Amino acid sequence: MTPRTKSPVLVVGTGLLGASIGLALRARGVDVLLTDISTSSCALAIDYGAGRALEDVDEPALVVVAVPPEFTAAVVVEQLEAWPSAFVTDVASVKKSILDDIVASGVDASRYVGSHPMAGRERGGAMSARADLFVGRPWVVAAHETSLDEAVNALERVILDVESVPVHVAAADHDRAVAYVSHVPQVVSTLLAKQLLGASQRAIELAGQGVRDTTRIAASDSELWLQVLSANATPVVGVLRDLQADLASVIASLDNIEAPGSRKLIADQFVAGNRGVARLPGKHGVETRFSSIVVMVDDRPGELARLFAEIGEVGINIEDLRLEHSPEAPIGLAEIWVGPEQLETLMAELEARKWRIVS
Repeated sequence: MTPRTKSPVLVVGTGLLGASIGLALRARGVDVLLTDISTSSCALAIDYGAGRALEDVDEPALVVVAVPPEFTAAVVVEQLEAWPSAFVTDVASVKKSILDDIVASGVDASRYVGSHPMAGRERGGAMSARADLFVGRPWVVAAHETSLDEAVNALERVILDVESVPVHVAAADHDRAVAYVSHVPQVVSTLLAKQLLGASQRAIELAGQGVRDTTRIAASDSELWLQVLSANATPVVGVLRDLQADLASVIASLDNIEAPGSRKLIADQFVAGNRGVARLPGKHGVETRFSSIVVMVDDRPGELARLFAEIGEVGINIEDLRLEHSPEAPIGLAEIWVGPEQLETLMAELEARKWRIVS
């Protein structure tokens, strides 16, 4: 398929996002140029197939700045000045402060459009890059007042070529949104994971999917997150203060659980949490709730594939899946989500095929 994106595209920064963009665009036949302040990082990304080294004769049509947030504005300004006919975007997870710094520099910012792909991994670097990292993910387009339509169009073509979904959001609105859906969750996950340092080894051995789910992103790059949180401090602090007030009320109620109203306050917090999670979009962005069952799967080759195949044989679509491994036995627990109307049929069919249903 002919790519929408005009070649060549210069990617500045060859970490996870930069290298993944390179891999995704090259898979569509786009000529990708790579540069990085670290020559070894750039060479590694080239070895992994994310692009080729920038040469003096090259003239990029679009520049994607994929460097840490504290350097993003300066690098964008540098690229706007270096390539007067190219459009420039960045993929930093904070937008307003970067835009303000670019405008304050005095550079002509009309060829600049901020952006942020809502995708990533806990591990960084070109070694963790994936060509499919952006597939189906929202990619924020944060155009500003003087952004040229041609610059926005050039960015959208990249987004579509990597099979992401463009979402137009103003820079300040973006920063408030990511405080809720990305930055505060990272802080909460990190602080919860920190509490595990005080747990006994026996307690750690009892860890189930709940603690794994809530601490998964705590393995993220601490230096990068310090930069992100510093750049988006005001929106993050606002959400954290609300969270702090809720946490304080729960602590006070638990500390005096027999006091009138204590149990109701805790219950109300859980009900509010149920309402909050119900707002999150489900499959394909549709707010649909599914039903789930947990199936015990022997930990040996082919068993999980057999489970999926037999579910497919009875004409039931798996809407979502989560795997949990038992630390004490050679089994896994597969939690499978299906449409509520299919749950009873699925249970009956799996039991007839001798699968062990845990719940």
